[in-house]
Amino acid sequence: MKSLFRSPFMVALLGYIIWFWMALIGRTTRWRIEGAEGARHVLTPAGPGLILASWHETILLMPSGWNQSIRHWPERRAPTAMMISLSPDGEAVARAVEHLDLDIVRGSASNKKKAAKDKGGLRAIAEASKRLKDGGTICMTPDGPRGPRRIATAGAVTLAQRAGATVVPYAVSSKPARRLDSWDRFIIPLPFARGAIVFGPPIDCPREARLEDLQQALQTGMDAATRRAEELAGYPAAPDLAGAAL
Repeated sequence: MKSLFRSPFMVALLGYIIWFWMALIGRTTRWRIEGAEGARHVLTPAGPGLILASWHETILLMPSGWNQSIRHWPERRAPTAMMISLSPDGEAVARAVEHLDLDIVRGSASNKKKAAKDKGGLRAIAEASKRLKDGGTICMTPDGPRGPRRIATAGAVTLAQRAGATVVPYAVSSKPARRLDSWDRFIIPLPFARGAIVFGPPIDCPREARLEDLQQALQTGMDAATRRAEELAGYPAAPDLAGAAL
């Protein structure tokens, strides 16, 4: 069964289904957007681009920010891309995202237990860094592709330091929604919902800054943006975001 769902035909079919669902959610949800102006001001005519950091559980919601806001920014001078893992599961998502006119950067962090297996991490970092230096925008999941859930790893801020870019916490939420029983409690958004897109305060990542400090700043920013997005979408306040449930 697993090999059937990972066949080229099924991957292409799933890509179309995911794309259709993303587009349906984007068009039928009643969106509220906060913080977009702060993110836009990061983009300058000659400077590097920015990294949008969003939790892995919101992958199906992430493109809504592109369609509702980012693609219309006059300051945007280079393509926007999503970083997606090279796993078979990531292939269908990559196909779907391409239908939305977003670029794809494929690769993921290496698995220590499978060190010999190439996950494309170094190639992805090199490509993402070049895009950022050219003024592009990269959307990535700081807790992906395998968790822990809602814990920001150092990947996004390390890439930002390398490229001279800025990281912007990017939270998306909608209500009602369903969650899968997966490590990230993956969200399946529903049509005709109430939704929120929140861009948190930009985080500068100079090379001389301590990585631990930047990682903590990203965690704090992600927590705050997530809390605000869920509040705008109509969820009750959840002080313990790591264990929050919809």
